[in-house]
Amino acid sequence: MKVESYEYDAVVVGAGPNGLAAAILLQQYGLSVLVLEGKDKIGGGLRTEELTLPGFLHDVCSAIHPLAAGSPFFEKLPLHQHGLEYIYPEIAAAHPFDDGNAALLKRSVTGTAALLGEDNDAYLKLMKPLVDTWPSIAADVLAPLHFPKHPMDMARFGLNALTSVTHLAKRFKTEQAKGLFAGMAAHSIQPLTNLSTSAIALVLMANGHLKGWPIPKGGSKNIANALASYFISLGGKIETNIYITSLDQLPRSKAVLFDVTPKQLLTIAGHKFSSVYKWQLERYRYGMGVFKIDWALDGQIPFITAGARQAGTVHLGGTLHEIMQNEQRTYNGDHPDQPFVLLAQQSLFDDTRAPVGKHTAWAYCHVPNGSQKDMTENIERQVERFAPGFRERILARHTFNTSQLESYNPNYIGGDINGGVIDLAQLFTRPALRYSPYRTSAKGLYICSSSTPPGGGVHGMCGYHAAKRVLKDLFDVKVKL
Repeated sequence: MKVESYEYDAVVVGAGPNGLAAAILLQQYGLSVLVLEGKDKIGGGLRTEELTLPGFLHDVCSAIHPLAAGSPFFEKLPLHQHGLEYIYPEIAAAHPFDDGNAALLKRSVTGTAALLGEDNDAYLKLMKPLVDTWPSIAADVLAPLHFPKHPMDMARFGLNALTSVTHLAKRFKTEQAKGLFAGMAAHSIQPLTNLSTSAIALVLMANGHLKGWPIPKGGSKNIANALASYFISLGGKIETNIYITSLDQLPRSKAVLFDVTPKQLLTIAGHKFSSVYKWQLERYRYGMGVFKIDWALDGQIPFITAGARQAGTVHLGGTLHEIMQNEQRTYNGDHPDQPFVLLAQQSLFDDTRAPVGKHTAWAYCHVPNGSQKDMTENIERQVERFAPGFRERILARHTFNTSQLESYNPNYIGGDINGGVIDLAQLFTRPALRYSPYRTSAKGLYICSSSTPPGGGVHGMCGYHAAKRVLKDLFDVKVKL
């Protein structure tokens, strides 16, 4: 009888947050693990570069990290011992309006509610029970479909989370409260009338109240560096500049976990899959893309509203109705004149990001998947709308359209940074309808990217759950978070 020989117990393809999370869990259980990264640097969406001028450090992809700080897996890792330091703005996010007022997401639930005037009680009624129960349900929310540990708390969350944010907003009277939730829900990158758009808003806001929306000191790259450092300290191995296009490139192992989307997975291993699984992957849907700008600035962005000048993140889009209309237009293939803009101003809180007296800013808007349109004017006009004089402070800018983003990170298909649409039809069936979404139809091959539950975001939970499945399937090890 022939005895199989393996160079590694597991190989992980892709060193983004999910690939690194998967590798860490496997290595923690004594397996020999190799991570292969196609680029010359690890991180996937966690990279920081001098994109504009020397001395100005810009987060190339992800920037603000409420889900990283609140990740049930990451929070159990000693990442602070490996160089990760978070900075917590007191105002996590600001949502300014044309009249000079703003809704603010603060660490305090009551402090946030108090600024919403007559919606104070409605906000507390919705958010306080969620904030109180979130630590007990977070691991169940950020997981594939299963029977939860706290079914009643999960049911209460689900009743609100599975609705559209346009429906959820009906419980509020003020434009401030409605706009605040619209801006949060727009992170889901889909029409705000879609079912389940409330979920991302509630998750982001609960994490904001409990953990804040932190900025990694020195740049998002330091999250990836800390994960990699911890993985290597456990005995793991990482190799870069190895772009995988075929299974023949991989060393022999018992398991391969792919931190890639279905499109790349089909190219690499499609010939190994069943016809049904292959058919499901081919039908996988990608969502809207993004157009991104980084600015080197001669000073702080001069927002009219004081709260916006003190926030780590600023949502620029106006009222719920305006955001809803413009997100729908983008979904329909248009490019609105006043797109919803997500903006981060890390250098206000992290002086390592820019020379003394200077600043950086980071922003993107949604565009149709694969769009080649330059949205610089549209975005800067939207910033200027809430911060007159902004353009006068621009020293340099760097832009990414959807194809440039995909070239930089191949998981961003057509500029989709969520690894595929996270609507209700694809929330629990990403990337295919199976007992375990992390297993492929080929023995030993798994997918661990944001194209699996719970989807996009720097939380590592897709990688964690994929590695957990590998441990159970191939090594008879049961893991409990």
